[in-house]
Amino acid sequence: MHEQILIVDFGSQFTQLIARRIRELNIYCEIHPFNKLPKLDKNLKGIIMSGSPASCTQPEAPVADLDFMQLDVPVLGLCYGAQFLAARNGGVVEKSNHREYGRANLTILQENKLLEGISDGSQVWMSHGDTILTMPTNTSILAKTDSIPVAAYKFTDREVYAVQFHPEVSHSTDGLQLLQNFTKNICGCTGDWTPAHFVSESVAYYKETIGNDKVIMGLSGGVDSSVAAYILNEAIGSNLVGIFVNNGLLRKDEYQSVLDAYNGLGLNVIGVDASELFVSRLAGVKDPETKRKIIGNTFIEVFDAEASKIEDAKWLGQGTIYPDVIESVSVNGPSATIKSHHNVGGLPDDMKMKLAEPLRLLFKDEVRRIGAELGVPKIILERHPFPGPGLAIRIIGDITPTNIAILQEADAIFINEMKVRGIYDDIWQAGAIFLPVQSVGVMGDERTYENVIALRAVTSVDGMTADWADLPHSFLAAVSNKIINQVKGINRVVYDISSKPPATIEWE
Repeated sequence: MHEQILIVDFGSQFTQLIARRIRELNIYCEIHPFNKLPKLDKNLKGIIMSGSPASCTQPEAPVADLDFMQLDVPVLGLCYGAQFLAARNGGVVEKSNHREYGRANLTILQENKLLEGISDGSQVWMSHGDTILTMPTNTSILAKTDSIPVAAYKFTDREVYAVQFHPEVSHSTDGLQLLQNFTKNICGCTGDWTPAHFVSESVAYYKETIGNDKVIMGLSGGVDSSVAAYILNEAIGSNLVGIFVNNGLLRKDEYQSVLDAYNGLGLNVIGVDASELFVSRLAGVKDPETKRKIIGNTFIEVFDAEASKIEDAKWLGQGTIYPDVIESVSVNGPSATIKSHHNVGGLPDDMKMKLAEPLRLLFKDEVRRIGAELGVPKIILERHPFPGPGLAIRIIGDITPTNIAILQEADAIFINEMKVRGIYDDIWQAGAIFLPVQSVGVMGDERTYENVIALRAVTSVDGMTADWADLPHSFLAAVSNKIINQVKGINRVVYDISSKPPATIEWE
């Protein structure tokens, strides 16, 4: 077992980011809601308490199920966590006169293991509406800012630390250094969570656990399901049977190209072209959630029909990753589910098959590192994320064969031009969106009244937050010109410059 950091989730939008930063240090960590904490074991090296949208001054403020002051491991409170520790130990926390949000600079008041290597004046990110007015006894203030007297503190009689800012966000310039100081210098973590260790342990685990049983797995051509299949293939070989369903909503020529890639990898994959069935069931459907449910139910129907032909299959393989697991748990605020098409949310209650989910503890960037360790080809490994419902949620309004064909052509021009110009790998996710809007135009001295395509490209680390990609104007002009000239039915192209939040990456 690996050494572990427990992250207590009080509902902060940055909780997953804390975990990702800890994983960057090759230290294993898990996120658990404040009111559903696991039994602590001997591998636990430390605890980090997240921020929260709640206030310590509220009667219903979240309270963790642990007595942090009686633990044998170090504790670090962040933002709400810092206020929680103060309030629970005799300090006074009250509403600030004004909300403190944005950049600030630390003034370090005393040298300490937590702030080692962090320079005086280091920039940090504040996001809180409460302030610690009175410190608990047996505490020492480590740092302040111009606006607050307590930016960092520790208990003098135990290894319990707290900071009022968010070290996990990139705006805190020395944030990773602070997290490293806590996990390695204070908790004593060595950093034994590496891709090589994960691969060898996972392959050995599934080889022993599954034995000679058969595993069936739905494949999408995406990074998650492909890397999961690669691990299972290493463990059980041809006893893994992959099923790749064409729902008619994939990118242009994607069904055959992905099927060829899988076969080239030596994976045992069956291709099922059910595009006509999916598209016919979506006819006239405009509501995005209804689209998702139709696609999900139809996929299960097609998948079950194909899976029933495979005798003695006792396991279902899935490409579930850690954000899917976290987002499927909603406890009084933390990690609320936003979309209904995550793997973990669509399984029947009476499912008799056992689950094999090799990636359920990994973030997306970790999945890519694991894939590289396994030798998964770049054509799959570096592929942008693509929504489970496919182009159905990139066609706003009616889904028709004509609209699908138009969007596939426009999308192919956009993506291919990115690859030609060397932009593709700098983008987290990109695609074209078909809008149910017709606009007037002029082509060849004739008036036209045709459709609009919106282009969307974002930069991100894990998809939880994203910025619109500042693509060169010359590139956007070239793509717009090609789409309008080569895709019949389009006479206008626009570019989406919304970030997440407040917008989502997908339009539906």
